[in-house]
Amino acid sequence: MPRLPSWRRGMSAPVTSHRGIGSLMCGIAGFAHTDGSALAGSADAILRDMAHALRPRGPDDMQFHHTGPACMSFTRLALIDPEGGRQPFISEDGNVILAANGEIYNYRELKKGFEGRVRFRSESDCEVLLHLYLEKGLGFLDDVRGMFGIAVIDLREQRLLLARDRLGIKPLFIHRNRDTVLFGSEVKALFAHPDCPRELDWARALADQGLSSAPVMSHDEAMSWFSGIDQVPVGGIVDISLRGGDTRVHRYWELPAPAEAGGLPEGFFVQSMGDLLASSVRECLVADAEIGVFLSGGLDSAAITALAAHTGLHTFSALTGATVVNKDAQYARESAELLGLPHHQVAFGAERIPSPDEWRRLLWLMETPLCGPEQFYKSEMYRFARAERPELKAILLGSGADEFSGGYSVALSGGGDWEDFEGNLRTMARRKALGSQSALSAWWEGTDLPLLSDDAVGAYAPGAVDDPYGSYLAWKFRDMQQYNFWVEDRTASGNGVEARVPFLDHRIIELLATVPRAYRKRLFWDKRVIREAVRDILPAEVISRPKLAFYEGEGVRHTHRTFTRMLAQNGDELVEQALSSPRAAQYLDGANIHRALRRLERDQTSGHVELLLRVVNLGILDLMAVDVPGSRAPNGPAPYALRVTDFEGPEVQELFPRQRIEEASVFRLAEGVLVLDDVPGANTSYVVVDGGIRFVIDHLTHADWLRLLRGFDGRRPLSEALAAAGCALDAMRPLLDGSLEAGLLEPVDAP
Repeated sequence: MPRLPSWRRGMSAPVTSHRGIGSLMCGIAGFAHTDGSALAGSADAILRDMAHALRPRGPDDMQFHHTGPACMSFTRLALIDPEGGRQPFISEDGNVILAANGEIYNYRELKKGFEGRVRFRSESDCEVLLHLYLEKGLGFLDDVRGMFGIAVIDLREQRLLLARDRLGIKPLFIHRNRDTVLFGSEVKALFAHPDCPRELDWARALADQGLSSAPVMSHDEAMSWFSGIDQVPVGGIVDISLRGGDTRVHRYWELPAPAEAGGLPEGFFVQSMGDLLASSVRECLVADAEIGVFLSGGLDSAAITALAAHTGLHTFSALTGATVVNKDAQYARESAELLGLPHHQVAFGAERIPSPDEWRRLLWLMETPLCGPEQFYKSEMYRFARAERPELKAILLGSGADEFSGGYSVALSGGGDWEDFEGNLRTMARRKALGSQSALSAWWEGTDLPLLSDDAVGAYAPGAVDDPYGSYLAWKFRDMQQYNFWVEDRTASGNGVEARVPFLDHRIIELLATVPRAYRKRLFWDKRVIREAVRDILPAEVISRPKLAFYEGEGVRHTHRTFTRMLAQNGDELVEQALSSPRAAQYLDGANIHRALRRLERDQTSGHVELLLRVVNLGILDLMAVDVPGSRAPNGPAPYALRVTDFEGPEVQELFPRQRIEEASVFRLAEGVLVLDDVPGANTSYVVVDGGIRFVIDHLTHADWLRLLRGFDGRRPLSEALAAAGCALDAMRPLLDGSLEAGLLEPVDAP
């Protein structure tokens, strides 16, 4: 791997401009008859409605093509060649029409194969797809590298083709009825057609492992969340006859199986990882528009930023209470400074709570009940980046590194080592295999010491636990399609930006998926394969950083407080709306949802606000499916930058709730909070909340705090309670802050 320039201050250069990116973040929509009949005269008006539903994806241009049994629209974000790069692309004889949303990384190489034989009419990277199809038919994507959703109307063969890239980075949805097929880059485009069902798939959604976060692997096909609407398979081409509807799926790529032969040395995989990542970043930097990067405090985005630093690109990070406490924001700033890159800290103050209308707009943009804190923060960061840098139209992201390189190995080990990680994977694989054999599961789940070996599982599900890590990779691959890609595509497209993900070059995924079993422990424990691959371009302190959560980790309580307050706004407005949906009464327990929200308001550890938010999202999406709203831009307060250099100083105070703590303040223990002593001589007391132990107080180290807690009677001022406990306000302020935030104490208004 070539050694890149070492980290240094002041390194900057203008972003390199390369002609060739013509489609990027765009939208495809259309429909066709599959019974051989021509479309009716109303088709053009319907097609326009479908296209307008995708307007945020392509605000610069809108094109339509209607021919016999099929029609297609294309909304475009034009980065270059506004005239020549218009889509759909049409063959010279007018019989083949192709539209592509995405980016073809190796288009120059592919175009060389047509030199002297084909005249290209544009500089678009996607035009080469039309000529590949004309020459190779269903094999036209075999050598294509990139991210894309593609629709082809072939009047010669009387067929419609719908295709997606190998990993499914770009979306494409489909609905089939008796004689019509609808397709679009988002579900809302299909909803604009009168023949599309508009109904949330409650039963399938509630059973989805991604929604419930159940500790079991899922290998189900990724779903759309709506009845009768499917995602076009990743790495596949759906081939539909327009003369009868016969359909087949041509798979041109699948996630490869792990290699068993140890012929290649371990170092080959490290070296190849570094080389491929450098190549992928170079390709993702190809553009005529400005490119930025979302820089967190972790390894992955730092590696991408280092590889792209020579362009002088602007970096952006989220500044919240959570990212300050878990140090993600601090590490991001330090990385930008070491690289000499301009850095923007996008601040979310303690009072920045999404309004109900703002949340509904975001939820409709996302079209998934998994919409949560990550979607909100990322959407707002894109919004800020576009306002701050108007020429910026693409953002590099570190997404996808963890899933295939062992990024979750430490977290899933339960505090243990690689063997514990593998053991937990085996448990999840077994649980999935025996899902329909609940009685048999008791031999493992119902006893501390399982009495049966995993060979017993083979009698019910042969091979299910032979390679738990392989099953884990397939599960994570499914997660990427159901959650990660949805997040990156929608939050970016809703703000007129293209998300680019260098770690998700399919060559990298193939490399990591085929690492021999003998090398897994060494390369995938705490993602050492990446740490070693980028050792020459990152300083030691970045290489050794543990995995950091974007909005979670040690400071997650700040995130949870924000979204608890959002759900409770205006008399639980979002909850009430969700419960009014057509089938909410059948599936949701409204009384318990309200009770769960009240508990979360008192105590963030009483439940999981994101799980509660997901069921609320289901109800709201159910309403939206029936009464389809228009696509609307975000309407909350504009994001702003906050320059922070001292992450423990007063600069960050606005990111945290302002607790009024003065000597005249009066406090009492909140309802349901008790302070109880252990047996005499144990030197231990407990803080109990609603009957459950929340905190343990050691008399030897926190006797003054215990005395102060006992002194809060709701009548005397804090100064008197401090004097009686024999302690000072400055020493107790952090504990008072934490107790107020956790809901253990509540202020009493002065009489």
